[in-house]
Amino acid sequence: MAKPTPLSGFPEWLPDGRIVEQHVLDTLRHTFELHGFAGIETRAVEPLDQLLRKGETSKEVYVLSRLQEEGLDKLDQQRADKQLGLHFDLTVPFARYVLENAGRIAFPFRRYQIQKVWRGERPQDGRFREFVQADIDIVGAGELPYHFEVEAPLVMAEALGALREIGLPPVRILVNNRRVAEGFYRGVGLEDVEGVLRQIDKLDKIGPEKVSELLVTECGATDDQAKACLALASISGSDVGVIDEVRALAESYGAVTELLETGLAELGALIAAAAVRAPGVVVADLKIARGLDYYTGSVYETVLVGHEQLGSVCSGGRYDTLASDGKNTYPGVGLSIGVSRLVSRLLSADLVQASRSVPSAVLVAVSSEEERATSDTVAAALRARDIPVEVAPSAARFGKQIKYADRRGIPFVWFPGSAGEDGVVGADQVKDIRSGDQVDADAASWAPPAEDRWPRVVPRG
Repeated sequence: MAKPTPLSGFPEWLPDGRIVEQHVLDTLRHTFELHGFAGIETRAVEPLDQLLRKGETSKEVYVLSRLQEEGLDKLDQQRADKQLGLHFDLTVPFARYVLENAGRIAFPFRRYQIQKVWRGERPQDGRFREFVQADIDIVGAGELPYHFEVEAPLVMAEALGALREIGLPPVRILVNNRRVAEGFYRGVGLEDVEGVLRQIDKLDKIGPEKVSELLVTECGATDDQAKACLALASISGSDVGVIDEVRALAESYGAVTELLETGLAELGALIAAAAVRAPGVVVADLKIARGLDYYTGSVYETVLVGHEQLGSVCSGGRYDTLASDGKNTYPGVGLSIGVSRLVSRLLSADLVQASRSVPSAVLVAVSSEEERATSDTVAAALRARDIPVEVAPSAARFGKQIKYADRRGIPFVWFPGSAGEDGVVGADQVKDIRSGDQVDADAASWAPPAEDRWPRVVPRG
């Protein structure tokens, strides 16, 4: 077989990288479950019309098709198969899941979901065509109290904070409230709220001068209105003083509205709670827009401090109309972590490492092929006590078997006892090949140090 050509955008970690990824996933899952979120998994495909409901038409959806289907001509086959696509996020499948199971789940429904998703976009640093997402959502039936919009980002802050011990950089969760932005824009006389948000969302990419021009040319704003929008977008802070700053700006432009005040009250509640539970982590940033035709209340974006160029590694917000069957509406709030993006940065920036690349803590040596059953018995006894073990692949000289363990990163080699000239079987021995220490051992009681039993993920250096 010819050497395969690499396919970009589909990450395949080496074993030590996979250990890092699994640790991240286990940590997230544990935190989510601590907060009462139940895990679910949905199918990989959804009808195309459902996939496009979220409004993110710029996303390239992978279409599902079959090369052959008996009983269909080619045109009919294409029409039938192209009605399905691979999901590009986990929110649209979750909305469908809620509608299909509304009569069997208790509301408010708290779920987490960790699965692969697919997007046909240009691969680049931190962006993949196939990647793992980890989502949490809280969905209500008919209504969802605002305090869940406070809780959701704080759960994510805790989950990401739990990864600091392995070397994850500090995170900043940037929050805004769509009611604040809409109330302010309407207060200064701008009706094209989505258009204004679309331009403000470009601030970090093209700068305030070009955004100001676009507000005038694309949204019909006056120079003074554009100046007001940019002034609002420039406000940020991690304490409730930011609320007073926004209100003062609105008063100076005569832009205080009921919608603005509602949004400020909600944003203030979130910032106040975050200051207690996650001080310095949650920051109000009035330029955050997200999901222009999708989110209706709080919106969130998360960046790694010192790695801001990577973009948001976690985002989400409040939505009111994604899940509705025409009679009942299920509003919700949720956030999604781009796990593959997070792991890729941890690995590429050499921020973390696995203590070894294989699960095995012990290699049981084989004295001879005739005595392999003895080694298998030792391995079984150790595994029964939750110690990961493998048996040497061949009965080579012990020196070669030790070198094999060293190449694999296995810290201990076990030597089964053998009969001496007097026929007496000697004690088993285990050797720490890092230090050279070798001691008598019994498979029924010996255990490696806790830090060596399983691979660990630790900060590099």
